[in-house]
Amino acid sequence: MTDLSGVGSTPLSGVGTARWYRPGTLELPDRPDPGSVDPEAERARFEEARDEARAGIERAREQAADRVGEDEAAVFEAHAQFLDDPQLVGDIEDAIAEETTAEHAVADRFADAIEQFEAMDGRMAERADDLRDVRDRLLRALLDVDIIDLADLPAGTVLLAERLTPSDTAGLDPDAVAAVATVTGGRTSHAAIIARSLAIPAVVGVGEALHDVPEGAAVLVDGEAGRVVVDPTDDQRAGAGGVDAPVVEGRVSTADGREIEVAANVGSRAELDPASARGADGVGLFRTEFLFLDREGPPDEDEQYEAVTAALSAFPDDRVVVRTLDVGGDKSVPYFDTPEETNPFLGQRGIRLSLAAHGNLFETQLRALLRAGAGEDGDGLAVMFPLVSQVEEVEAALARVESVAAGLASEGVDHAVPQMGAMVETPAATDVADALAERLDFLSIGTNDLTQYVMAADRENDAVADCHDPLHPAVLRAIDRTVSAAEGTDAWVGMCGEMAGDPALTELLVGLGLDELSMSAVTVLAVKERVTGTDTAEARELADAALACETREEVRVVLGLE
Repeated sequence: MTDLSGVGSTPLSGVGTARWYRPGTLELPDRPDPGSVDPEAERARFEEARDEARAGIERAREQAADRVGEDEAAVFEAHAQFLDDPQLVGDIEDAIAEETTAEHAVADRFADAIEQFEAMDGRMAERADDLRDVRDRLLRALLDVDIIDLADLPAGTVLLAERLTPSDTAGLDPDAVAAVATVTGGRTSHAAIIARSLAIPAVVGVGEALHDVPEGAAVLVDGEAGRVVVDPTDDQRAGAGGVDAPVVEGRVSTADGREIEVAANVGSRAELDPASARGADGVGLFRTEFLFLDREGPPDEDEQYEAVTAALSAFPDDRVVVRTLDVGGDKSVPYFDTPEETNPFLGQRGIRLSLAAHGNLFETQLRALLRAGAGEDGDGLAVMFPLVSQVEEVEAALARVESVAAGLASEGVDHAVPQMGAMVETPAATDVADALAERLDFLSIGTNDLTQYVMAADRENDAVADCHDPLHPAVLRAIDRTVSAAEGTDAWVGMCGEMAGDPALTELLVGLGLDELSMSAVTVLAVKERVTGTDTAEARELADAALACETREEVRVVLGLE
């Protein structure tokens, strides 16, 4: 038996047969002699390759959105940005002008960019794999080489690789791939994030020792402990839960009896049953964007009603928190007649867009929600407004709800006003959280955007990726400020960002006073187990120590992550 260690990126385990993925290096033709290259022709080839790569990236984004949700699929928006990066494109065009072929220009300039990223720290270094993904798309288009398809691997495959790109990972079939292990990579790499969303056990960053694992060997991958075991014992095999790991039934409490709701983030109807099967205490974030994207017109009231009632039926005894439409920023809807914005992340998105530009769409969605609230399982419905920054926005949204309810009543349509809440994703919302909590039933902290806005760091901009850290003291204090503001009111406070699903942070979040944690369904079991082993008083001491830190490095030391 051989026991290797790496970084666990999915808190599941799986066992199966090792199969190596070795895509190899794309063979470039010999460099041409000076004077034999037509720069105009090569520039045209490069533009054609960019068009083909852009179409491939969009197909990959759509596939990922269908399988793991729009948020996780946003990685491919970053790929499109690389493809259109003016510095990178300009460097390639300059190389072509100096009479080199398009494929050599792409290979050379991407090699320079990859080397620069790999020389950086943390998340920036992990983005080198995104660059490789884009480079390979361009080279395959230029060399007329088909993309390798990993969708048809045999059942029980433990996929081993030097590295996996986001495109590689998004194409995996979770029913066939028992687990994944890679030589390189980190927990926050885009490929690792997609693997978590697909509920594929994964260990990354195992190192060169992984190359010693032979093709066909029996391998166990423990994605929580970060272990790769070759030729595991029968007992180890029996303990490999994989996607069929036993669930923790019902709500869980801390060691001293404080109940914490552990819910799932859901981005499509297809994700409801897996979330229920993994023991989620309802849905803490039901994204409605899937109903509006990749189509020529908006969904009607009945289609939205059916989607929400399906979610309520999947969790008849639990709460389902539906987020009203959250587009703008990195999610555009072509049939919305909105002006182009210089900075869409600071423009009309979330509740601003619903209230201002598309009032009828908002009212249609509210009608569907209020009708669902009167249905058989409607008692569990809650609705929250995204990207709130002002009390006035909440008051305006609640007035719309009241108006819609009155309209339904006048029509004799059964309806019920559910619990109403707001997402806390902006520094402004954290500062007026007391006023929001007085007007609403709950607040849900969206740490992905909150971190972006607190740190003034675009979460899709790799140049500032290291700034986008939810463990920065400024972000932790914003979370603490929000929870404290709701004390003394009837409002409960939850969290639905990726931070909520990291078992290593569960004690900290309990200590900060959160009532609910919502996450990718794959991490529900691991977080529930951490909750049951947590003492609230000790967790509060840990949170206080973290809040007293001045740097994120100090926070990581306090949490035992360094």
